[in-house]
Amino acid sequence: MIGIMADSHDNLPVIREAVDLLNHERVDMVLHAGDLISPFTAKDFNELKMPFEAIFGNNDGEKDGLRAAYSNICDLKDFKVLEVDGVSIAMIHGHQEELVDCLAGCGKYDVVVKGHSHQNSVEEKGSLVIDPGELCGYVSGKKTFILLDLDDLSHELVEL
Repeated sequence: MIGIMADSHDNLPVIREAVDLLNHERVDMVLHAGDLISPFTAKDFNELKMPFEAIFGNNDGEKDGLRAAYSNICDLKDFKVLEVDGVSIAMIHGHQEELVDCLAGCGKYDVVVKGHSHQNSVEEKGSLVIDPGELCGYVSGKKTFILLDLDDLSHELVEL
């Protein structure tokens, strides 16, 4: 089982709540699809008891500071490909929807994880395309992330 989140936008109380909940679930890894925003968020994500992988989003302007702050947690990039329990996962923030569609339709990835829209969705587009919605809750009013079972790709939306 993995946790998938995006668009935390410096909402520290919600980040802490999500980290606490994930630390008490049977989660093997957490993925963040961008818009961490500030380097100081690394301190809270560092409290996760499982591996954490994240990418940059379109609002992550302080890339050097973020890379430095997250250097002990993960290697931040604009795009990542992971293999987790035999499942190939592409991570992209998603502000260029054409790239998401290309990744989903190319046949290389079982799952494409994206963010940016602040709206949760799970769609089959050749790959399972997962947008966990926004962790911050600023735009939609809903603070969400997704739990994904890698055995059968079933998923559960978690609202904080």
